[in-house]
Amino acid sequence: MANLADDKARMQKSLDNLRDELNSIRAGRANPHVLDKVMVNYYGADTPLQQVANVTVPEPRMIQIQPWEPSLLKDIEKAIMISDVGINPTNDGKVIRLVFPDLTEEHRKELAKDIKKKGEDAKVAIRNIRRDANDQLKKALKASEISEDEEKDQEDEVQKMTDEFIKKIDSMIDDKSKEIMTV
Repeated sequence: MANLADDKARMQKSLDNLRDELNSIRAGRANPHVLDKVMVNYYGADTPLQQVANVTVPEPRMIQIQPWEPSLLKDIEKAIMISDVGINPTNDGKVIRLVFPDLTEEHRKELAKDIKKKGEDAKVAIRNIRRDANDQLKKALKASEISEDEEKDQEDEVQKMTDEFIKKIDSMIDDKSKEIMTV
């Protein structure tokens, strides 16, 4: 028998994953989430940037990073350079600044395409979870664990859940695309 709570949790994970991916896309405005995946070598261990420095947005197109320990400036700068943030940091000896350039129209369109693709990938993941759930229901029916009516009812529940998550994904994609295309 399909476990709807598990299926819903798996769908939620796909949605959360998409949200994280969309947050890491920079839209011409400074968003500290673009640094979420940046890891700094801190006493030999890879540590998330947010755990070794104060990350602030003093201006709409600038992120300022102030390390807890001044000796970490070079390591943080190096970590940002090798990450996929795509912005060269400037270091004044006390803080590191990332200045986000304006996005060109062409780059905005590329990002919008990328957002749509990420959304489609998330929808495919949701549909795969639906297929798995329906397969479990068919097996349970074959094994006489549930009746045909129960199978139909649960399939309807799974479909409702799928539609709900697809709607959320569409909404997230629309919001992010609008954000990207706004100059």
